[in-house]
Amino acid sequence: MHHVSIRTADIFRAIAFYEQLEFSVCERFTTGYTLACWMEGLGGRIELIQIPEPKPAPDAFGDEHYVGYYHSSFDLTQQTDDLTYWIENLRHKLEAQSQSLKILLKPEQQMIGDRVYEVAFIADADGLPIEVLRRAK
Repeated sequence: MHHVSIRTADIFRAIAFYEQLEFSVCERFTTGYTLACWMEGLGGRIELIQIPEPKPAPDAFGDEHYVGYYHSSFDLTQQTDDLTYWIENLRHKLEAQSQSLKILLKPEQQMIGDRVYEVAFIADADGLPIEVLRRAK
């Protein structure tokens, strides 16, 4: 996959958020009418596109009848041994930038296939759901 594209109300706030997830801007550009960038980190690439006159996104996490894009997911197995600690650390880093962290689902263990994962959901700067997980030892 080349990238996942995310529309944002404020590209600078979104960049600051994703930088705390260890992404870094690798290319800045315009899409013809607005600011955009590619960011790389956690084994992937995202594209942020600032939307003039944004409208709130549907509640993909909370609406059980919603159909469409649901969430991005990042495997943090190599980054942390404790997802709760990682989320608290992220919360502190965001608070230092006057941003807050919305936790949609606190870390819990889940069987996925024949493996055990620690899984949590957080929301990005625009409220879009992000799954963070790590494979349990």
